Amino acid sequence: MASNVTISKEVFDFLTELIKNNNRDWFEAHKPAFKKHKSDIKSFLEAVKDNLNHHDEIEKMKLFRIYRDVRFSKDKTPYKSHFAGSFSRLGAHLRGGYYMHIKPGESFLATGFWAPNKEDLYRIRKELEMDASEFRGLINQKEFKTIWGELSGDEVKTAPKGFDKEHPDIDLIRKKQFVFVRNFTDKEVLSSSFLDEVDRSFKAIRPYFDLMSDILTTNLNGESILE
Repeated sequence: MASNVTISKEVFDFLTELIKNNNRDWFEAHKPAFKKHKSDIKSFLEAVKDNLNHHDEIEKMKLFRIYRDVRFSKDKTPYKSHFAGSFSRLGAHLRGGYYMHIKPGESFLATGFWAPNKEDLYRIRKELEMDASEFRGLINQKEFKTIWGELSGDEVKTAPKGFDKEHPDIDLIRKKQFVFVRNFTDKEVLSSSFLDEVDRSFKAIRPYFDLMSDILTTNLNGESILE
């Protein structure tokens, strides 16, 4: 497994300057530096992907563009002030996704289900309505919570349509996203052990992905819905 790839302080220095000078003139003048840092981040993401493929199956890695779409935004700054990448799991039977966000003072990993379609969201909610004990037991395991903390994500205010607002597991059923986030300090990101820590974190989420994949590929009787 890859373990000697690191993120350099120069990446943070570049992003810090970009935050102060988020305009096309500055960016064009520093484009060679941007291309080097982009290449370095891509190499790091490739190493993350290589490690993931030792205990998961990754279909695609994506390095997000630094250019912002400002058409519908009040913020007209042309560039993102972070580097980010995602990893998609292989096939319809492996659900969930991995995300990495690198920004001075705001670096984090995120995993889970941040934009489930209405069919998936309904299926998850029906499972939790029927019996949330396995789900709750998993996310409350000490080892799991030490790494990933609490379940996060947007939620409805009272109860989704068709669900009882007095249900004992309504705190889970109200969720529109089922996401876990782990924050890192700049020192941790620049550490020689960061790649291994990313892999340890992503490996720790697998029981959650396995449970959710089982839910999302079966009906309420536990029968497979995959062809």
